Amino acid sequence: MTNSYPPVKNPTDVRPTDDDSTHPTPSPDGSPSHPRRGFLQRTGTGVAALLMAGASGKTLAAAATPGSPNTVKLSLIQDPHTEQAENTPDPNAEPDRRVGYAIVGLGRLSLNQILPALSASKYSKVVALVSGDPDKARKIARQYGVRESALYDYTTYERLADNPEVQVVYVVLPNGMHAEYTVRAAAIGKHVLCEKPMANSSAECRQMIEACRKANRLLMIAYRSQYEPMDRMVARWVREKRLGPLSEFIAGNSQNVGDPAQWRLKRALAGGGPLPDVGIYCVNAARFLSNEEPYEVIATTYQPADDPRFREVEQSVHFVLRFPSGLTATCMASYANHDSRFFRLQGAQAWAELNPAFGYNGLQLRRGELVEGKNAATQIVVDPVDQFAREIDHMSLCVVRGQTPHTPGEEGLQDQRIVEAIYESARSGRAIKIAAPDGPTRGPAPDEENF
Repeated sequence: MTNSYPPVKNPTDVRPTDDDSTHPTPSPDGSPSHPRRGFLQRTGTGVAALLMAGASGKTLAAAATPGSPNTVKLSLIQDPHTEQAENTPDPNAEPDRRVGYAIVGLGRLSLNQILPALSASKYSKVVALVSGDPDKARKIARQYGVRESALYDYTTYERLADNPEVQVVYVVLPNGMHAEYTVRAAAIGKHVLCEKPMANSSAECRQMIEACRKANRLLMIAYRSQYEPMDRMVARWVREKRLGPLSEFIAGNSQNVGDPAQWRLKRALAGGGPLPDVGIYCVNAARFLSNEEPYEVIATTYQPADDPRFREVEQSVHFVLRFPSGLTATCMASYANHDSRFFRLQGAQAWAELNPAFGYNGLQLRRGELVEGKNAATQIVVDPVDQFAREIDHMSLCVVRGQTPHTPGEEGLQDQRIVEAIYESARSGRAIKIAAPDGPTRGPAPDEENF
């Protein structure tokens, strides 16, 4: 297959945790124990097709075999002046130029989401695997066409430097390992896509940013919700002031965890309990959707003494973020509630909500406003997309273009600083000030859908 990458449109713009495996022992791969959990307005164009076309109108295409029937040029069937453009692959296109990824960690998220997304992506492909389980790695490699010579373990990780097919290392490990494997990837000249939360401390986040800066490599944090069309639609409404002045953001992200031995309940590997895992979705959504940074937080946590699951980390957290405009974000996250994921953003003229929110699929968007003199709630239907494929393809386009990703390391660092302030507030029982970031936390927006 080949790619015609869409050009930069504005080059001056400056999963609960997304490793879905639950590891009974603190190994990099581990073995999962359970998965993570009226008017219709419809968009006219699927996101995948738009990623393909770009500004140039060219598309991803398959390589042709000389002398085969595929060398015949296909004529257009539909009138190009009145009908939507076709995305038929060019049978005479050059060989595959997709950006190659090494997946580091073969837990539940990699197996259930990331590897399938790479198979469905337009500008990206899996070319190497890193795992502590060689039998699992060989099996997965056969399924995805990865050469056995491109299988590595955690002791041979640096040999990725000798594999020119690997351009990006995707770190899908327990949170406490993100910093080490990001720094090591940068040192061998690879770009890094790292799952969230970025790390266990802001010091580790800065170390990761500096390592990639010194190596002149890109670092992107996998905030897939920022690449999801419904979330992006709400953010656009805010930018266009279609909700009016914002007053309140309310969000919750909870699930009922099981095995007390899983790595997410170990502080050294997870960095905390539900806050850095599922609560960070609420933190990031409040910042991304409002396009503001909070200046203060007050929070409480609860850690029962008689539940073996919560010997090291909190069971639940509640916090309120305050923003300069007067917006407040009231959020909660728990590891002891039935699965629940939602947010509502309220303004003077309208409100918008996703319920469910934050999930891999099945999201539902509604908007409430005054319509013809009556309060009305409108369901907004958007063609479903693979959020992982969208975020991975964005990283690939950034590699090709030499462009800062939309969610670079600075975005993950700012969330981690807020997480640390939330924990400090809960410990001290007082409001904690949050310093503004040193500079922009986001790069240019991903190629947009035609909403």
